[in-house]
Amino acid sequence: MQHLLIFARHPELGRVKTRLARTLGDAAALAVYGELLALTRAAAGGLAQTHKTVWFADHAPAEPDAQWAGYETRLQPAGELGHRMSAGFAQAFAAGATAAVIIGTDCPALTTEHLQAAFAHLETHDVVLGPAEDGGYYLLGLKKVYSALFAGKVWSTDSVLSATLADAQHLGLRVALLPRLQDVDTEADLMTWRAKTGR
Repeated sequence: MQHLLIFARHPELGRVKTRLARTLGDAAALAVYGELLALTRAAAGGLAQTHKTVWFADHAPAEPDAQWAGYETRLQPAGELGHRMSAGFAQAFAAGATAAVIIGTDCPALTTEHLQAAFAHLETHDVVLGPAEDGGYYLLGLKKVYSALFAGKVWSTDSVLSATLADAQHLGLRVALLPRLQDVDTEADLMTWRAKTGR
């Protein structure tokens, strides 16, 4: 059984896209985050026969959110990103997943086809990664939890992808790579995305 895990935030003024908000303001950052959430849902929505869980950071919506209808919702545990992702994977495999893919909500170019390719790669590989232009990754897929992939990383830096690949090589894991895509974290990222897409 395939599981898709989405790490997200409830869209609230002043609580999302804080790096964007430093230059654009909270309201504009919230609007951009709304766009990114919609694009993420569109990509995820194309997956059939896949269990989907939204893991909310900080807190989940007080009331059920119709935009996430059909998704299981959970609250991310406390701790650094690696611990939270590892916990998400562990929960999925405990629930019967044979393959699990985790994504965030920062990659507007992510499509259903990328997600389908990730799960297809997991039929013949141990790990699938979606490299991000900033040196991190926008997607990680696994068939079991490898704790080394989540330990010793300086998260949100340009070393994350290379460190993860080094760990996978050390463990002798078969790794598949998806196309390199751009996350939107800063105003410069946003302008690049707008220029490419005309959005």
